[in-house]
Amino acid sequence: MKAITVGSAMYDIIVLAADSDIERMTMHNATSSFLLLEQGRKIEAMSISNHIGGGAINAAVAMARLGIDVRPLVKIGCDTNAEHILKRMKKEGINTDAVIRCDELPTGTAVMVSSHDRNATIFTQRGTNTLLTPNEVTDATISGNDLVYVTGLSNRSADCFPIIVTEGHKAGAFVAVNPGIRQLTSRPAAFLDCMDKVDLLAINKVEAEALVPAMSAHSDTDIAHDDCADPNAPRLMRVGLAFGGFRMGLKRFFEAVRARGVGRVLVTDGVDGSYLADDSGIYYCPILRGEVRGTAGAGDAFISTLSAFLANGRPAELALRAATINASAVVAEIDTQIGLMTLEDLEQAIVEHTTCLPITPLA
Repeated sequence: MKAITVGSAMYDIIVLAADSDIERMTMHNATSSFLLLEQGRKIEAMSISNHIGGGAINAAVAMARLGIDVRPLVKIGCDTNAEHILKRMKKEGINTDAVIRCDELPTGTAVMVSSHDRNATIFTQRGTNTLLTPNEVTDATISGNDLVYVTGLSNRSADCFPIIVTEGHKAGAFVAVNPGIRQLTSRPAAFLDCMDKVDLLAINKVEAEALVPAMSAHSDTDIAHDDCADPNAPRLMRVGLAFGGFRMGLKRFFEAVRARGVGRVLVTDGVDGSYLADDSGIYYCPILRGEVRGTAGAGDAFISTLSAFLANGRPAELALRAATINASAVVAEIDTQIGLMTLEDLEQAIVEHTTCLPITPLA
């Protein structure tokens, strides 16, 4: 199988600090938590390490380890960090011929500060990731791929989203998109207009809630938010989604999104698991619990693995288990790629964890 991943390439600097050196404050009336750094103080870090990341590169590494012939369409600078990214791609056997270089801005760079529950705060300079232009998304680049995988695009790069999706659909590829909150909120009309060309829409709870007003406005079904009264049902099935005064039950949300032509819809809910809707109904999969050393890259691992399995015609239940296991392996490491599994190891892990990862069909 051949795939192209479109999105960001980043040089990551990961700082791991002791809990005692960074204070954490959690709001009682909201879900937000904050890491507090003392002004003017030099803090001893447990470790400072350099890694390669970014949504398109993380997905490409995941797919390469699954045996897929993959190339990322990314834009990097003419600097040392760009060389590190290229070196990593070559080490993983990833085709670099769609990588675009320019000297207008530096290569994207992120600094992740991780403490307490290892859910890092990330300082990011997107750099060249913001500079992809429509004329750089050519037929020749997109065609010939079995899977077109689009991650979050920012600034002027986001204008390329509908072009990539349309070209992928026209080429007969399985089009999987993980658009991110900026794509959904900054260019909602463009996103909604090309939903019927998407085979898999993968979003988290916050991103799903951002779509609720648009889905409510175009839904012909009852949009009650409490469409599941079973107290034992997974959390989102019970509480539904809410945004800006609009409420919608998860089942109704899936129906509304799929009515726009989307083939499959994935909604992830952090430690509360994930939901996948397709022609057969809604499937729920819990997370695989284990040691957490860093949460960055878990979503990339989950969605790229799910996309690869579905694009290859694998059953939804198997794809969900594979995605969950690969994401769990990533959070067991501090960076976004070390934990990514080979296909052989992943298939073995699926056999070992089948009983503790029950896939529940939801009415």
